[in-house]
Amino acid sequence: MSDSSWGAPPAAGQAGYWGPTAGGPVQGAAPAGPAYDAPQAQQTRPMPIVPDDPAHGGAQDDDRGAARLSGPLFRDETQGSAHGQTGPTYDPTPYSTQHPTPYPAESPAPYPAQSPTHSPTHSPTQNPEPMSHAPQPAPAPQKKSAGRDLSAAIGVGVGLGVLIIASLFIVKAVFVGVVAVAVVVGLWELTSRLQERKEIKAPLVPLAVGGAAMVVAGYVRGAEGAWVAMALTTLAVLVWRMTEPPEGYLKDVTAGVFAAFYVPFLATFVAMMLTADDGSWRVLTFLLLTVVSDTGAYAVGWRFGKHKLAPRISPGKTREGLLGAVLFAMVAGALCMQFLIDGGSWWQGLLLGLAVAASATLGDLGESMIKRDLGIKDMGTLLPGHGGIMDRLDSLLPTAPVVWLLMVVFVGSA
Repeated sequence: MSDSSWGAPPAAGQAGYWGPTAGGPVQGAAPAGPAYDAPQAQQTRPMPIVPDDPAHGGAQDDDRGAARLSGPLFRDETQGSAHGQTGPTYDPTPYSTQHPTPYPAESPAPYPAQSPTHSPTHSPTQNPEPMSHAPQPAPAPQKKSAGRDLSAAIGVGVGLGVLIIASLFIVKAVFVGVVAVAVVVGLWELTSRLQERKEIKAPLVPLAVGGAAMVVAGYVRGAEGAWVAMALTTLAVLVWRMTEPPEGYLKDVTAGVFAAFYVPFLATFVAMMLTADDGSWRVLTFLLLTVVSDTGAYAVGWRFGKHKLAPRISPGKTREGLLGAVLFAMVAGALCMQFLIDGGSWWQGLLLGLAVAASATLGDLGESMIKRDLGIKDMGTLLPGHGGIMDRLDSLLPTAPVVWLLMVVFVGSA
Protein backbone atom coordinates (compact mmCIF):
# COMPACT_ATOMS: atom_id res chain seq x y z
CA MET A 1 0.00 0.00 0.00
CA SER A 2 1.46 3.38 -1.02
CA ASP A 3 1.59 6.40 1.23
CA SER A 4 -0.86 8.19 -1.06
CA SER A 5 -3.60 5.83 0.03
CA TRP A 6 -3.74 7.70 3.36
CA GLY A 7 -5.14 10.75 1.49
CA ALA A 8 -3.77 14.13 0.55
CA PRO A 9 -2.45 16.31 3.36
CA PRO A 10 -4.36 19.41 4.37
CA ALA A 11 -3.01 22.71 3.18
CA ALA A 12 -0.76 24.73 5.39
CA GLY A 13 -2.61 26.93 7.85
CA GLN A 14 -5.63 24.65 8.04
CA ALA A 15 -6.70 23.18 11.34
CA GLY A 16 -4.96 19.93 12.09
CA TYR A 17 -1.96 20.55 9.82
CA TRP A 18 1.08 18.60 10.98
CA GLY A 19 3.63 19.59 8.39
CA PRO A 20 6.76 21.69 8.85
CA THR A 21 6.43 25.30 9.86
CA ALA A 22 8.71 28.25 9.97
CA GLY A 23 9.48 27.53 13.60
CA GLY A 24 11.26 24.31 12.74
CA PRO A 25 10.37 20.64 12.45
CA VAL A 26 7.18 19.38 13.99
CA GLN A 27 5.79 15.96 14.60
CA GLY A 28 4.36 14.12 11.71
CA ALA A 29 7.10 14.90 9.17
CA ALA A 30 8.82 11.76 7.95
CA PRO A 31 10.56 10.51 4.82
CA ALA A 32 8.35 9.65 1.87
CA GLY A 33 7.75 6.06 0.96
CA PRO A 34 7.84 2.94 3.08
CA ALA A 35 11.16 2.32 4.78
CA TYR A 36 10.67 -1.27 5.93
CA ASP A 37 9.83 -4.67 4.60
CA ALA A 38 6.50 -6.29 5.05
CA PRO A 39 7.80 -9.06 7.38
CA GLN A 40 8.99 -6.38 9.80
CA ALA A 41 5.65 -4.59 9.89
CA GLN A 42 4.67 -5.99 13.26
CA GLN A 43 7.93 -4.84 14.78
CA THR A 44 7.52 -1.19 13.82
CA ARG A 45 5.33 1.62 14.91
CA PRO A 46 2.59 3.16 12.68
CA MET A 47 3.92 5.60 10.06
CA PRO A 48 2.54 9.11 9.97
CA ILE A 49 1.05 10.46 6.80
CA VAL A 50 3.54 11.68 4.20
CA PRO A 51 2.36 13.75 1.27
CA ASP A 52 3.17 12.39 -2.25
CA ASP A 53 3.51 15.81 -3.81
CA PRO A 54 5.13 18.16 -1.32
CA ALA A 55 3.65 21.58 -1.52
CA HIS A 56 6.66 23.15 0.06
CA GLY A 57 10.33 23.28 -0.81
CA GLY A 58 13.53 25.14 -0.21
CA ALA A 59 14.35 25.62 3.38
CA GLN A 60 11.26 23.71 4.42
CA ASP A 61 12.69 20.58 2.80
CA ASP A 62 15.73 21.02 5.01
CA ASP A 63 13.38 21.12 7.95
CA ARG A 64 11.85 17.90 6.67
CA GLY A 65 15.29 16.30 6.77
CA ALA A 66 15.84 17.62 10.27
CA ALA A 67 12.62 15.96 11.33
CA ARG A 68 14.00 12.63 10.13
CA LEU A 69 16.79 12.94 12.70
CA SER A 70 14.49 13.80 15.58
CA GLY A 71 14.12 10.17 16.63
CA PRO A 72 13.89 6.61 15.30
CA LEU A 73 10.77 5.44 13.61
CA PHE A 74 11.63 1.74 13.70
CA ARG A 75 13.20 -0.74 16.07
CA ASP A 76 15.94 -1.48 13.48
CA GLU A 77 17.54 1.88 14.11
CA THR A 78 17.88 1.04 17.81
CA GLN A 79 19.50 -2.29 17.02
CA GLY A 80 21.99 -0.59 14.69
CA SER A 81 23.12 1.78 17.40
CA ALA A 82 23.54 -1.18 19.74
CA HIS A 83 26.14 -2.65 17.32
CA GLY A 84 28.20 0.52 17.19
CA GLN A 85 26.53 2.02 14.09
CA THR A 86 25.92 5.70 14.08
CA GLY A 87 22.39 6.93 13.96
CA PRO A 88 19.65 8.42 16.01
CA THR A 89 19.36 7.23 19.56
CA TYR A 90 16.27 5.50 20.86
CA ASP A 91 13.77 7.71 22.64
CA PRO A 92 11.93 5.68 25.31
CA THR A 93 8.89 7.95 25.14
CA PRO A 94 5.96 6.00 23.63
CA TYR A 95 5.45 6.78 19.98
CA SER A 96 1.77 7.43 20.54
CA THR A 97 2.71 10.57 22.51
CA GLN A 98 5.31 11.74 19.99
CA HIS A 99 3.61 10.91 16.67
CA PRO A 100 -0.16 10.62 16.83
CA THR A 101 -1.49 8.06 14.40
CA PRO A 102 -3.25 9.81 11.49
CA TYR A 103 -6.78 8.94 10.53
CA PRO A 104 -7.08 6.56 7.57
CA ALA A 105 -8.49 7.77 4.28
CA GLU A 106 -11.87 6.20 4.81
CA SER A 107 -12.32 7.95 8.15
CA PRO A 108 -13.99 11.35 7.81
CA ALA A 109 -12.57 12.60 11.08
CA PRO A 110 -9.99 15.38 10.58
CA TYR A 111 -6.76 15.79 12.45
CA PRO A 112 -7.26 17.34 15.87
CA ALA A 113 -6.63 21.05 15.86
CA GLN A 114 -3.52 22.03 17.78
CA SER A 115 -2.90 25.29 19.47
CA PRO A 116 0.14 27.21 18.15
CA THR A 117 1.50 27.41 21.66
CA HIS A 118 0.85 23.76 22.48
CA SER A 119 2.96 20.99 20.98
CA PRO A 120 1.77 17.38 21.13
CA THR A 121 5.26 16.41 22.18
CA HIS A 122 5.84 18.88 24.98
CA SER A 123 2.92 19.71 27.21
CA PRO A 124 3.17 22.63 29.60
CA THR A 125 4.46 21.52 32.98
CA GLN A 126 2.29 22.32 35.95
CA ASN A 127 4.34 23.31 38.92
CA PRO A 128 2.98 21.62 42.03
CA GLU A 129 2.22 23.66 45.06
CA PRO A 130 5.23 23.91 47.34
CA MET A 131 4.75 21.87 50.48
CA SER A 132 4.67 23.72 53.71
CA HIS A 133 7.70 23.09 55.88
CA ALA A 134 6.27 24.83 58.92
CA PRO A 135 6.90 22.78 62.10
CA GLN A 136 3.83 20.86 63.21
CA PRO A 137 2.86 20.97 66.88
CA ALA A 138 3.98 17.86 68.77
CA PRO A 139 1.11 15.61 69.90
CA ALA A 140 0.25 15.81 73.53
CA PRO A 141 1.73 12.91 75.53
CA GLN A 142 -0.84 10.31 76.45
CA LYS A 143 -1.35 9.67 80.11
CA LYS A 144 -0.76 6.09 81.20
CA SER A 145 -3.88 4.23 82.17
CA ALA A 146 -4.16 1.38 84.62
CA GLY A 147 -6.55 -0.44 82.26
CA ARG A 148 -9.09 -1.17 85.05
CA ASP A 149 -11.39 0.70 87.41
CA LEU A 150 -8.79 1.38 90.09
CA SER A 151 -11.24 2.63 92.71
CA ALA A 152 -13.44 -0.45 92.32
CA ALA A 153 -10.39 -2.72 92.42
CA ILE A 154 -9.16 -1.11 95.65
CA GLY A 155 -12.60 -1.31 97.24
CA VAL A 156 -13.05 -4.98 96.37
CA GLY A 157 -9.51 -5.77 97.54
CA VAL A 158 -10.06 -4.09 100.89
CA GLY A 159 -13.36 -5.92 101.37
CA LEU A 160 -11.81 -9.30 100.62
CA GLY A 161 -8.89 -8.52 102.91
CA VAL A 162 -11.18 -7.73 105.83
CA LEU A 163 -13.17 -10.93 105.27
CA ILE A 164 -10.06 -13.08 105.05
CA ILE A 165 -8.29 -11.59 108.08
CA ALA A 166 -11.42 -11.72 110.22
CA SER A 167 -12.06 -15.36 109.44
CA LEU A 168 -8.36 -16.21 109.72
CA PHE A 169 -7.87 -14.94 113.27
CA ILE A 170 -11.31 -15.51 114.75
CA VAL A 171 -12.22 -19.06 113.71
CA LYS A 172 -9.87 -21.06 111.51
CA ALA A 173 -12.67 -23.33 110.32
CA VAL A 174 -14.46 -20.31 108.86
CA PHE A 175 -11.37 -19.46 106.86
CA VAL A 176 -11.26 -23.03 105.54
CA GLY A 177 -14.87 -22.56 104.43
CA VAL A 178 -13.89 -19.32 102.63
CA VAL A 179 -11.13 -21.19 100.79
CA ALA A 180 -13.55 -23.98 99.81
CA VAL A 181 -16.09 -21.47 98.45
CA ALA A 182 -13.38 -19.70 96.44
CA VAL A 183 -12.32 -23.08 95.01
CA VAL A 184 -15.86 -23.97 93.92
CA VAL A 185 -16.41 -20.58 92.28
CA GLY A 186 -13.03 -20.81 90.55
CA LEU A 187 -13.89 -24.26 89.18
CA TRP A 188 -17.21 -22.95 87.88
CA GLU A 189 -15.48 -20.06 86.07
CA LEU A 190 -12.81 -22.31 84.56
CA THR A 191 -15.17 -25.04 83.33
CA SER A 192 -17.61 -22.46 81.97
CA ARG A 193 -14.94 -20.75 79.91
CA LEU A 194 -13.66 -24.09 78.61
CA GLN A 195 -17.14 -25.05 77.43
CA GLU A 196 -17.87 -21.64 75.90
CA ARG A 197 -14.60 -21.19 74.04
CA LYS A 198 -13.38 -24.74 73.33
CA GLU A 199 -16.53 -26.86 73.69
CA ILE A 200 -14.79 -28.89 76.42
CA LYS A 201 -17.30 -30.22 78.94
CA ALA A 202 -15.35 -30.90 82.11
CA PRO A 203 -17.87 -32.30 84.65
CA LEU A 204 -18.45 -29.56 87.23
CA VAL A 205 -20.40 -31.55 89.86
CA PRO A 206 -17.67 -34.06 90.77
CA LEU A 207 -15.08 -31.31 90.53
CA ALA A 208 -16.95 -29.00 92.91
CA VAL A 209 -17.71 -31.71 95.47
CA GLY A 210 -14.25 -33.25 95.25
CA GLY A 211 -12.55 -29.84 95.36
CA ALA A 212 -14.30 -28.75 98.55
CA ALA A 213 -13.58 -32.16 100.11
CA MET A 214 -9.94 -31.83 99.11
CA VAL A 215 -9.53 -28.54 101.01
CA VAL A 216 -11.20 -29.95 104.12
CA ALA A 217 -9.16 -33.16 103.93
CA GLY A 218 -5.94 -31.18 103.70
CA TYR A 219 -6.85 -29.20 106.81
CA VAL A 220 -7.94 -32.27 108.78
CA ARG A 221 -5.55 -34.98 107.55
CA GLY A 222 -2.71 -33.01 106.05
CA ALA A 223 -0.89 -33.95 102.85
CA GLU A 224 -2.04 -37.57 103.02
CA GLY A 225 -5.69 -36.56 103.13
CA ALA A 226 -5.16 -34.14 100.23
CA TRP A 227 -3.66 -36.84 97.99
CA VAL A 228 -6.44 -39.29 98.77
CA ALA A 229 -9.09 -36.69 98.02
CA MET A 230 -7.32 -35.83 94.75
CA ALA A 231 -7.34 -39.47 93.65
CA LEU A 232 -11.02 -39.93 94.47
CA THR A 233 -11.93 -36.70 92.65
CA THR A 234 -10.12 -37.90 89.53
CA LEU A 235 -11.97 -41.22 89.65
CA ALA A 236 -15.29 -39.40 90.07
CA VAL A 237 -14.58 -37.25 87.00
CA LEU A 238 -13.88 -40.36 84.88
CA VAL A 239 -17.05 -42.12 86.01
CA TRP A 240 -19.31 -39.06 85.75
CA ARG A 241 -18.35 -38.42 82.15
CA MET A 242 -19.29 -42.00 81.20
CA THR A 243 -22.97 -41.09 81.43
CA GLU A 244 -22.66 -39.06 78.21
CA PRO A 245 -21.78 -40.09 74.61
CA PRO A 246 -18.17 -41.13 74.06
CA GLU A 247 -17.43 -38.32 71.59
CA GLY A 248 -14.96 -35.95 73.25
CA TYR A 249 -14.55 -38.17 76.33
CA LEU A 250 -10.76 -37.95 76.39
CA LYS A 251 -10.54 -34.17 76.17
CA ASP A 252 -13.33 -33.71 78.73
CA VAL A 253 -11.80 -35.94 81.41
CA THR A 254 -8.32 -34.55 80.73
CA ALA A 255 -9.62 -31.04 81.31
CA GLY A 256 -11.40 -32.25 84.44
CA VAL A 257 -8.24 -33.77 85.93
CA PHE A 258 -6.30 -30.61 85.07
CA ALA A 259 -8.94 -28.45 86.78
CA ALA A 260 -8.90 -30.65 89.88
CA PHE A 261 -5.15 -30.29 90.24
CA TYR A 262 -4.92 -26.62 89.24
CA VAL A 263 -7.56 -25.19 91.58
CA PRO A 264 -8.48 -27.30 94.63
CA PHE A 265 -5.30 -29.34 95.04
CA LEU A 266 -3.00 -26.29 95.02
CA ALA A 267 -5.40 -24.45 97.34
CA THR A 268 -5.15 -27.34 99.81
CA PHE A 269 -1.62 -26.19 100.75
CA VAL A 270 -3.16 -23.03 102.24
CA ALA A 271 -5.32 -25.20 104.51
CA MET A 272 -2.27 -27.28 105.47
CA MET A 273 -0.35 -24.11 106.43
CA LEU A 274 -3.18 -23.26 108.77
CA THR A 275 -2.71 -26.42 110.82
CA ALA A 276 0.51 -25.17 112.46
CA ASP A 277 0.47 -23.44 115.84
CA ASP A 278 1.25 -20.13 114.17
CA GLY A 279 -0.72 -21.15 111.09
CA SER A 280 -2.71 -17.92 110.94
CA TRP A 281 0.51 -15.87 110.74
CA ARG A 282 1.95 -18.20 108.12
CA VAL A 283 -1.14 -17.81 105.96
CA LEU A 284 -1.05 -14.03 106.50
CA THR A 285 2.62 -13.97 105.46
CA PHE A 286 1.77 -15.99 102.36
CA LEU A 287 -1.03 -13.59 101.41
CA LEU A 288 0.98 -10.45 102.16
CA LEU A 289 4.01 -11.54 100.15
CA THR A 290 1.89 -12.49 97.14
CA VAL A 291 -0.07 -9.23 97.22
CA VAL A 292 3.09 -7.15 97.76
CA SER A 293 4.79 -8.94 94.86
CA ASP A 294 1.88 -8.19 92.53
CA THR A 295 1.73 -4.59 93.75
CA GLY A 296 5.46 -4.04 93.26
CA ALA A 297 5.32 -5.50 89.76
CA TYR A 298 2.35 -3.32 88.87
CA ALA A 299 3.74 -0.07 90.36
CA VAL A 300 7.28 -0.35 89.01
CA GLY A 301 6.16 -1.73 85.65
CA TRP A 302 3.55 0.99 85.19
CA ARG A 303 6.01 3.75 86.02
CA PHE A 304 9.30 2.49 84.57
CA GLY A 305 8.40 -0.52 82.40
CA LYS A 306 9.96 -0.42 78.91
CA HIS A 307 11.23 -3.93 78.15
CA LYS A 308 8.59 -6.62 77.67
CA LEU A 309 8.92 -9.75 79.79
CA ALA A 310 6.80 -12.15 77.73
CA PRO A 311 5.07 -10.17 74.95
CA ARG A 312 3.45 -13.22 73.33
CA ILE A 313 1.88 -14.33 76.62
CA SER A 314 1.21 -11.13 78.55
CA PRO A 315 2.15 -7.91 76.72
CA GLY A 316 1.59 -5.78 79.82
CA LYS A 317 4.31 -7.39 81.92
CA THR A 318 7.81 -5.93 81.83
CA ARG A 319 11.24 -6.86 83.12
CA GLU A 320 11.28 -3.73 85.23
CA GLY A 321 8.02 -4.88 86.81
CA LEU A 322 9.58 -8.27 87.63
CA LEU A 323 12.48 -6.52 89.36
CA GLY A 324 9.99 -4.46 91.32
CA ALA A 325 8.14 -7.62 92.37
CA VAL A 326 11.37 -9.22 93.58
CA LEU A 327 12.47 -6.13 95.51
CA PHE A 328 9.11 -5.55 97.19
CA ALA A 329 8.63 -9.23 98.06
CA MET A 330 12.11 -9.65 99.53
CA VAL A 331 11.73 -6.61 101.77
CA ALA A 332 8.28 -7.75 102.90
CA GLY A 333 9.54 -11.31 103.41
CA ALA A 334 12.40 -10.17 105.63
CA LEU A 335 10.02 -8.16 107.80
CA CYS A 336 7.39 -10.89 108.04
CA MET A 337 9.81 -13.72 108.88
CA GLN A 338 11.57 -11.54 111.47
CA PHE A 339 8.48 -10.24 113.29
CA LEU A 340 5.53 -12.55 112.49
CA ILE A 341 6.87 -16.11 112.34
CA ASP A 342 8.12 -17.88 115.46
CA GLY A 343 11.77 -18.85 115.01
CA GLY A 344 12.04 -17.04 111.67
CA SER A 345 14.95 -14.86 110.55
CA TRP A 346 15.24 -11.94 108.14
CA TRP A 347 17.57 -13.75 105.73
CA GLN A 348 15.01 -16.54 105.46
CA GLY A 349 12.52 -13.86 104.57
CA LEU A 350 14.75 -12.66 101.73
CA LEU A 351 14.82 -16.13 100.22
CA LEU A 352 11.10 -16.56 100.80
CA GLY A 353 10.34 -13.25 99.11
CA LEU A 354 12.49 -14.15 96.11
CA ALA A 355 10.71 -17.49 95.74
CA VAL A 356 7.27 -15.88 96.09
CA ALA A 357 8.05 -13.28 93.41
CA ALA A 358 9.13 -16.02 91.00
CA SER A 359 6.19 -18.35 91.65
CA ALA A 360 3.62 -15.54 91.59
CA THR A 361 4.94 -14.26 88.27
CA LEU A 362 4.95 -17.74 86.75
CA GLY A 363 1.42 -18.36 88.01
CA ASP A 364 0.24 -15.09 86.50
CA LEU A 365 1.87 -15.95 83.18
CA GLY A 366 0.38 -19.45 83.29
CA GLU A 367 -3.16 -18.19 83.60
CA SER A 368 -2.47 -15.53 80.99
CA MET A 369 -1.48 -18.37 78.67
CA ILE A 370 -4.77 -20.13 79.38
CA LYS A 371 -6.81 -16.98 78.78
CA ARG A 372 -4.92 -16.21 75.57
CA ASP A 373 -5.62 -19.72 74.33
CA LEU A 374 -9.30 -19.25 75.18
CA GLY A 375 -9.36 -15.79 73.60
CA ILE A 376 -10.62 -13.97 76.71
CA LYS A 377 -9.32 -11.21 78.95
CA ASP A 378 -10.84 -12.25 82.28
CA MET A 379 -12.14 -15.52 83.64
CA GLY A 380 -15.26 -13.84 85.00
CA THR A 381 -16.91 -10.63 86.13
CA LEU A 382 -17.74 -11.44 89.73
CA LEU A 383 -15.23 -8.98 91.22
CA PRO A 384 -15.47 -5.43 89.81
CA GLY A 385 -12.07 -4.08 88.86
CA HIS A 386 -10.49 -7.54 89.14
CA GLY A 387 -12.47 -9.83 86.84
CA GLY A 388 -13.31 -13.20 88.31
CA ILE A 389 -12.17 -15.26 91.28
CA MET A 390 -9.66 -17.08 89.09
CA ASP A 391 -8.14 -13.75 88.10
CA ARG A 392 -7.22 -13.27 91.78
CA LEU A 393 -6.17 -16.86 92.41
CA ASP A 394 -3.77 -16.98 89.44
CA SER A 395 -0.72 -15.96 91.49
CA LEU A 396 -1.92 -17.36 94.83
CA LEU A 397 -2.44 -20.97 93.74
CA PRO A 398 1.12 -21.80 92.55
CA THR A 399 2.63 -19.79 95.41
CA ALA A 400 0.86 -21.76 98.16
CA PRO A 401 2.94 -24.99 97.88
CA VAL A 402 6.16 -22.95 97.61
CA VAL A 403 5.48 -21.04 100.84
CA TRP A 404 4.27 -24.17 102.63
CA LEU A 405 7.45 -26.05 101.72
CA LEU A 406 9.85 -23.23 102.69
CA MET A 407 8.03 -22.68 105.97
CA VAL A 408 8.45 -26.36 106.80
CA VAL A 409 12.15 -26.19 105.89
CA PHE A 410 12.84 -22.96 107.81
CA VAL A 411 10.76 -23.33 110.98
CA GLY A 412 9.17 -26.79 110.83
CA SER A 413 5.60 -27.94 110.43
CA ALA A 414 4.49 -27.68 114.07
